[in-house]
Amino acid sequence: MRLRNIKGAREAIGKSPFVELAPEEYRGRWRDRFGNGHPVWLEVGMGKGQFIMELARRYPEVNFIGVEMYSSVLIRAVQKREREEMENLLFLRIDARTLPECFAPGEVERIFLNFSDPWPKDRHAKRRLTSRQFLERYTKILERDGLVEFKTDNRDLYMFSLEEREAAGWRLLYSTEDLHGDGEAMRDNVMTEYEERFSAEGKPIYKMVIRQP
Repeated sequence: MRLRNIKGAREAIGKSPFVELAPEEYRGRWRDRFGNGHPVWLEVGMGKGQFIMELARRYPEVNFIGVEMYSSVLIRAVQKREREEMENLLFLRIDARTLPECFAPGEVERIFLNFSDPWPKDRHAKRRLTSRQFLERYTKILERDGLVEFKTDNRDLYMFSLEEREAAGWRLLYSTEDLHGDGEAMRDNVMTEYEERFSAEGKPIYKMVIRQP
């Protein structure tokens, strides 16, 4: 995936009060960082932030952390965040492979994966955010009944994710190959920028909700 470099993005992110630059220092203490005892929900690969910001608006009783590794993408979310008063949302600029270094066992209640890079080549399978390697990382930070919610427009990635879930022993709570055709599921659905575009083009949206072993 090629990203347009945005001049000054890294510097602006480094100065933002909404980006925690040393997340490992708060491992096991994220509720202290937010100043409350609310549960912590993550979006991994949050892009420009539309999804997680809407969740933060809807659920002020939850602490939200958006994870994004690309400065030129994260800066867009930071700019949006600057225009709103929101005490329950922080961003991290990290590689998702380091999540266990940033969060203690049982510290996270829910993880959202939305329209993740499919990494189509077989040799890159372990980089997919629903691979068994990543599921193992999530197990290290989720609470006992913690959930992972995954959405994509890529059927191959969806089928891969179902297979990896089974191989890793995770429990499947919900799956669909047409999220927008499920009226019950859509009542609480929050759309990402990609989801709005793909659904407008008539592409099906796939979703899977799983619980850790």
